[in-house]
Amino acid sequence: LWDIVGECKREGSLDQSIEDEVPNPIRDFCEGSLDLGGLKNIGKSVKRIVVANGTTGGAYFVKHFSEWFMDGKILAGEDELSQRVFKSIMNKAKKANPDGFENDAIKVICVPSVSPAAASLSYLQKREAWETYCYTPGLTDVESWKKNQILHHINNTAKRRAKGDFDTLATSPKKTKSATKSTRQRSPSPSPSKVSNIPQILSRDLAKLSPHNEWIDLKIPPHELRPSTTLTTGQCFNWMVVKHDEFGKCVDGNEILSQQSAWGTHDAKEWVGPLKNRVYSIRETPTTTEFRLLHGPNDGAKEHLEQYFRLETELAPLYDDWSRADARLAKIASCIPGVRILRQDPVECMFSFICSSNNNIPRITKMLSSFREKYGIYLMDIPTRINGDDGDDESPCIGSMSLFSFPTLSSLASANEDELREMGLGYRARYIVDTRDLLLKRGGEDHLMKLRSMQDSQAVQDELVKFSGIGRKVADCVALFSLDQDDAIPVDVHVQHIASRDYDPTVFDGAKSITPTIYKRVGDLFRDRFQTYAGWAHSLLFVAELPSFRAVLPPDLLNEMDEWREYEKQKKAEAKKS
Repeated sequence: LWDIVGECKREGSLDQSIEDEVPNPIRDFCEGSLDLGGLKNIGKSVKRIVVANGTTGGAYFVKHFSEWFMDGKILAGEDELSQRVFKSIMNKAKKANPDGFENDAIKVICVPSVSPAAASLSYLQKREAWETYCYTPGLTDVESWKKNQILHHINNTAKRRAKGDFDTLATSPKKTKSATKSTRQRSPSPSPSKVSNIPQILSRDLAKLSPHNEWIDLKIPPHELRPSTTLTTGQCFNWMVVKHDEFGKCVDGNEILSQQSAWGTHDAKEWVGPLKNRVYSIRETPTTTEFRLLHGPNDGAKEHLEQYFRLETELAPLYDDWSRADARLAKIASCIPGVRILRQDPVECMFSFICSSNNNIPRITKMLSSFREKYGIYLMDIPTRINGDDGDDESPCIGSMSLFSFPTLSSLASANEDELREMGLGYRARYIVDTRDLLLKRGGEDHLMKLRSMQDSQAVQDELVKFSGIGRKVADCVALFSLDQDDAIPVDVHVQHIASRDYDPTVFDGAKSITPTIYKRVGDLFRDRFQTYAGWAHSLLFVAELPSFRAVLPPDLLNEMDEWREYEKQKKAEAKKS
């Protein structure tokens, strides 16, 4: 049993109140790339997926797994309801797979909701549908499996008889009650400390690495750069929050567990991560940003970081221009300083955002960590502790974490789809292989560098969407975060809210999905308002929408956000009634 949605925001119990949803890794499970306590390949036996709550469930399934249909790996069941619910996506999938679907394609069955609220069908009609399309074929498969197991056992028995070792099949002697009692042990209940044993990186431990390398001041004021608003807000996935000395200690009986990294960590002050062949520690102070090199060549290290943060671009004049163009942004600018767009390695950015589709931050980070370890170059180990360690300098660190560089195209030359699936990339494995092949064919990293030199972000987007697994949003992420396309606008649910709430309530015009025309219209709303570096302005507004930054926003902005969210819920509810 799976929920289609794994994470979401929702107030109340209505489906139309669901926002910002992230699907469960159902495809990864069915393709054997999701490890569930040693049962990694169990999902490969799946023959049918039954969507259990009617047309609403079917719509959510298509919303999050349309690529699965398009890849020819799943298809609609033959029943009338499934054919009707999945008609549109199946028509597209048939065009994408002119030679037909794969022989072992999983059937997706949509059955009526059993809720009494779904009153268009009687109880008996619902029961008949479930028996016909879910239980009967399922039980038939179970009986077939049982028969195969019996035949397998009989065949093995015959083979062992022929070898003359049939006596080894004798039953084991019965255990006495006392023996049974003595050998049974209760499963220990997990202690609270074991439940929270999450590896953490402590600043004092990092200080012992490369002690000859001191902290170097980038001499950049807070209004020009704040790593806390830049490094962990969705542009990249290679930075880890470093805990300070107060971690794990108690104040008035309460354990300090602040600075939890998520979508934005405005309360974190230090980070560690690999960039190319170096490992940096970055520290934010009240007046500047500092860095310390933990691994790699010292020569050029500061210049590398300055280019990464794009410090050649003055941010304060841009904040002023944007604030004059938008009074709401002006309020945000006074609360959230130093939001910059990074200049990432384009190969790393491209493959990272391919892995980000239909995914959440912890799984993306885990995928990319495995990707680095398999194909990258080992850089160094950093010490880790666990939640609840007393932090005593004399006590040994609990363990260590290995850091690797991001793979180059040449190091990915030997990667194959099966190997990538085993690493947990699931259906994205094919995209990685296909994109690698096409990128090599077009000249490798040099091709991406040519895109960086282009002055037309739309042309760059059009070029990037030719690569497997890259749609318009991912293309604009790659363009903005690695190719200096400063007016590229990645459009996601947060950006949809900003566009509809603050600039044009009619921009979606009742559309249920973002078409290429609507996507461009949303981007143009930002580009028309912010004449310079519109993608940067968009990112500042995006950061303000993240839950971890609510605490720094003024009450009137929070009220606007909450009122709009409530309005959207009511509008969805009315649309559903009509």
